[in-house]
Amino acid sequence: MAQSSFCCHPLSRGFIQPLHALLARSTPSPLSLQAAHPAAVSPPPRRSKTHTMAGLPRSLDSHNTDGQRSVAAAAERNKEAILHVLQTHLGTAPGGLFLEVASGTGQHCAHFAAGLPHLTFQPTEYCPDDATLSSIVAWTRELPNVRPPIALDASQPGSWGLEAASCRAVFVANMCHISPWEATTGLLAGAGHVLAPGGQLFTYGPFSVDGAPTTPSNVAFDASLRQRNPAWGYRDVADVAAEAAKAGLELVHRHDMPANNLLLVFCKKE
Repeated sequence: MAQSSFCCHPLSRGFIQPLHALLARSTPSPLSLQAAHPAAVSPPPRRSKTHTMAGLPRSLDSHNTDGQRSVAAAAERNKEAILHVLQTHLGTAPGGLFLEVASGTGQHCAHFAAGLPHLTFQPTEYCPDDATLSSIVAWTRELPNVRPPIALDASQPGSWGLEAASCRAVFVANMCHISPWEATTGLLAGAGHVLAPGGQLFTYGPFSVDGAPTTPSNVAFDASLRQRNPAWGYRDVADVAAEAAKAGLELVHRHDMPANNLLLVFCKKE
């Protein structure tokens, strides 16, 4: 694939504030953009009523703490395999902005930023509470190529606060199957907007292939997700690719990953 030159645009400061600055303020309730925004700033569009991702561990796996750092067992297991794929696609690419949607604990962002030092990383989270925010900051504060985290709702791409064609890459892990379909369609639309031509979207997690989960264990997990929340469940690769095409994104690689996961790579058309 031919490489293009990429220009990393600054964040739109007037819409979304870095959350580490908000955390320093004394507030009587958990951190939220709605409470922290200055009155002069227009509020973001109303979020989907079915979006229920706030405070949810991205993997539904075990978590523990190491000081301010939250540690997700799944992230520790999969971070090196994911980084290897990212380095394959981005290791020799020009520098630019790497947007991580749904950063969770911050483990992935820290590991990827250390392994791809020529890229600038922007971690995000959906309505993070103080503990989530503190964990992202704790994992990434020593890395010079990581920006302060911001709040981002994947299901509302019009509220992301990033300029068009400002990103070299967009990444999300373990979000699509534990959020409503609107979060996935919003992710794809938003990625199509913020990626520069030739930029790439990476989506990691379990997916269905040809209408069904790929293994008996995935069938059982998919059923348990839908029982927990009817809006959740595995997304089929073909459905995701069809929705991505509407945003100018083409599925160019499908990597088989450990534990029956996939890493889908979409490219923004030139």
